[in-house]
Amino acid sequence: MKKILMFLLLFTTVSFVFAQKSSETYKQTIQKRADKIVAALNLTDSSKFRKVSHIVADQYEDLNDVYIWRDSSYNKIKRENTNNKELITKKKADVDSSVKKKIGKLHTSYLKHLSKQLNPDQVDDVKNGMTYNVANITYKAYQDMIPTLTEEQKKQLWVWLVEARENAMDAESSDKKHAWFGKYKGRINNYLSAQGYDIQKERKGWEDRIKSSKSK
Repeated sequence: MKKILMFLLLFTTVSFVFAQKSSETYKQTIQKRADKIVAALNLTDSSKFRKVSHIVADQYEDLNDVYIWRDSSYNKIKRENTNNKELITKKKADVDSSVKKKIGKLHTSYLKHLSKQLNPDQVDDVKNGMTYNVANITYKAYQDMIPTLTEEQKKQLWVWLVEARENAMDAESSDKKHAWFGKYKGRINNYLSAQGYDIQKERKGWEDRIKSSKSK
């Protein structure tokens, strides 16, 4: 009995230490990520750099905590309702609703804290840093693909890409961030098709222009 208790105690201690190390490794990772994003702002005030970097890192950690809570809740629901798929679906939907509210509050609070330290353009730069600058890259790509876009059409494209960015910056992984932009690209393509553009034809023409410029 004593051996069993000793084993359980040792196992618990090892698990706790491993969790601590994993947590510390994660914090170091997100701090490096935050530092890289903030470094692109070229802030000359080192104190402000540290403040902003910590704000960004804290947001990553807070978002991660929400997603960990979600996954834990999912697992608990499955364990407690193994044979009731309908109830599992309902309870998971309730969790998703809570996650959406938590993320929304974090998003608002995060932007409020950033805005106290940075101007609007710098806040946008942080958003772009958190989303791999996909909004700007995609916006430029559409303009290169369809040079005849009107100003009104460009404006609508940018509105949707900004909306995609707002959602993507809260996503839990690179794939999920890109998925948000993929969703809005679909909306943009439908919009442009309704405006009379043949997207496949425009894309083919763009690709041909790129090949032609490279061969010169």
